[in-house]
Amino acid sequence: MGIVSWVLFGLLAGFVARAVTPGRHKIGCLPTLAVGLVGALLGGLIGNVVTGHEIHFGWDLGPFLLAVVGAVLLLLALEALAGRRGRRRGLF
Repeated sequence: MGIVSWVLFGLLAGFVARAVTPGRHKIGCLPTLAVGLVGALLGGLIGNVVTGHEIHFGWDLGPFLLAVVGAVLLLLALEALAGRRGRRRGLF
């Protein structure tokens, strides 16, 4: 995949992850892209550990679902960290 394909893949994965993750996410386009790209890497790592085979990302359903799962896990972790930090400062 070329760089433009990676950007579109990450943006789409991040957008889908934001749509399926509960709660309101106050992030824009670039953070969504970052979540999608890091989620794709995280999903590839998870897929590699679970299957024992190297995951090749392309415009297929399997790698896309792995990218979305990785992005959802990343969003949930970020929300948990933000919640802890907010409670510690007395915001919630």
